[in-house]
Amino acid sequence: MTDIRKNTVHTLDITGYNAEGMGVARLEGMVVFVPCTVRGERWKVRLEKVNKTAAWGRGVELLAPSPERIEPGCPLFGRCGGCQFRHMRYEEELRAKGQRISDALERVGHVKLELPPVLGAENPDRYRNKVQLPVSQGKGGLAVGYFRARTHEVLDASDCLLQPQPVTRLRAAFKDWMEKCVVPAYDETTGKGLIRHLYVRASSRGESLVCVVANGDALPRPDGLADALRRAEPRLTGLVLNTNTRDTNVILGDKYTVLWGRDWLEEELCQLTFRLSVPSFFQINRAQTQVLYREALELAALNGTETVLDLYCGIGTISLALAQRAGRVIGAEIVPQAVEDARENARRNGITNAEFFCGDAGAVAARLADERVRPQVICVDPPRKGLAPEVPGILAGMAPERIVYVSCDPATLARDADRFARLGYRAVKGQGVDLFPRTAHVETVCLLTREK
Repeated sequence: MTDIRKNTVHTLDITGYNAEGMGVARLEGMVVFVPCTVRGERWKVRLEKVNKTAAWGRGVELLAPSPERIEPGCPLFGRCGGCQFRHMRYEEELRAKGQRISDALERVGHVKLELPPVLGAENPDRYRNKVQLPVSQGKGGLAVGYFRARTHEVLDASDCLLQPQPVTRLRAAFKDWMEKCVVPAYDETTGKGLIRHLYVRASSRGESLVCVVANGDALPRPDGLADALRRAEPRLTGLVLNTNTRDTNVILGDKYTVLWGRDWLEEELCQLTFRLSVPSFFQINRAQTQVLYREALELAALNGTETVLDLYCGIGTISLALAQRAGRVIGAEIVPQAVEDARENARRNGITNAEFFCGDAGAVAARLADERVRPQVICVDPPRKGLAPEVPGILAGMAPERIVYVSCDPATLARDADRFARLGYRAVKGQGVDLFPRTAHVETVCLLTREK
């Protein structure tokens, strides 16, 4: 009988990937997860954690490499928690993501669809338009970068292949300012120190907005910091201080102070202009978001007369794209500031057939149903946890012709598709869109129609 204990080494064949992007192997019926491996490879694997049904290991010797394997091109790959797929060709990553969507829909949602290939990015690097860099004082000195996978240890990252070059230059200038001015980093174990995060938002126009998240209401020599950042990135639009003195893993606090310039920048999406402040939600990959919205609009099949309900509308990005083709759009969002931003974005773009309500998605939908609002199309774009249990029933009760579900987690999409099926709405089309190249995340847009 094979000895399956921690630190034992076994020869394993990688047959696929799990939802976190780890390779999957089998050891006498037990599933073993191995990071940084590629489907079709054979590895000697040391088991690092073993429970009754699964084990987690680390590859110690590659016996048979896959032709899909490539050099990661990043010195932090395998330690940083940012990328999971940088060691394989992008085509293999897209296949893995497509399989993940299909498996979730079939196994969890009992939905069998012939899905087209996942729509990949023209450029899988340098796409993130928002970066939040934790700051820490470690044994090796000041670190401004990313967390080591599954830890709160900050790895000092002079660059990242997912972030645009302006972020790299701004980070270097910021770290230099901290070191020259002897500005202390925040220590989450003691609650002391000042700088918690460096936050940068970048636009397709080449503009950048910087926010420093601090454990206090002021920075030393803020004018010097502003000057240093402007020299590094002349198209900087503003420098903002965010105060967060709470003992929390939540990055942003509630108080914002403009130290220089303005507290927003503008971005264009689907021929619309959006004003983005530090807390505004906006998809991090603009180019692929336009692909995603194009697919959602195609599934919505609008002719200009419909009433559309858009739940989890954020700052109105999908709502306003829908409004260009619908008769009336009603957006609902639980975050008050996002609703204000959505209304302002509608005004800025001259869109008069969209209205926005603040409240829980289920509560707003229930109220509209009580008011006998009957949308022909409902669009939902929920967070990773998917729809609350009561929401599918409320939406089905409104009797829309079509439901367009935009999902950032195939598993919760599949669960909700199964719930809708029990209410008479069947998933008939789906399309994966890769908004997060080199990571394990993938977006899916799915059309559900009412069964006749």
